[in-house]
Amino acid sequence: GTTARPKVSSIEPTVHHRLEPEDQARADFYALLARLCAEAPDAPLLAAIAAAAPLTPEAPGALAGAGDDAKTIAMAWDSLRAASAVMDPEAASDEFQALFVGVGRSEVSLYASHYLGPQSGRPLAEIRATLVELGLARRPGSSEFEDHLSLELETMRMLVAGGAGRRPASIAEQRAFCERHLMPWVFDCCAAILTCPIANYYRQVASFASCFLALERDSFAIE
Repeated sequence: GTTARPKVSSIEPTVHHRLEPEDQARADFYALLARLCAEAPDAPLLAAIAAAAPLTPEAPGALAGAGDDAKTIAMAWDSLRAASAVMDPEAASDEFQALFVGVGRSEVSLYASHYLGPQSGRPLAEIRATLVELGLARRPGSSEFEDHLSLELETMRMLVAGGAGRRPASIAEQRAFCERHLMPWVFDCCAAILTCPIANYYRQVASFASCFLALERDSFAIE
């Protein structure tokens, strides 16, 4: 656990539930990526990632169903762990600001609307409508619009794991949200980070995110 979670909340009553290891692993990765896209990692988060276990087929749930993708995602995770072990928190903060905030204009946008052209309709309005249908809402005080990557990833975490106010969503509901709101643009966003000349630590974040979300896409396709 570390600082602020992206600003998506449920408006349903409290429900308690248990997850299968595979779904817990998925939820944890969505939570981590959402956090890293919301703000720069602080020292405790960097230490926690560095100390995390490697991904192996023997790890309960972590690579369930990964098949040929297991080696790729395991290597990307190892690279992120190694980068986290040597990353200075202040340097991470500076990189986050330069990449995603900037002065006047960021180097890389984390908003769906930046990547989806007019043919896609209105991404922000569409995701707002979907969140209402799901009983989710942006938390008061959030400065990010709902099509920010951190909020979309946090929404996926809540669909997979549930939360203080909701049960986990069905696989069909998870797939529908992911395919409609994440998949049309998230790989372009990751590619923009990977090719940005000022990216350093976030290259490892983007590489792992791309591998993880590709695994999610392929898993949904065979459900």
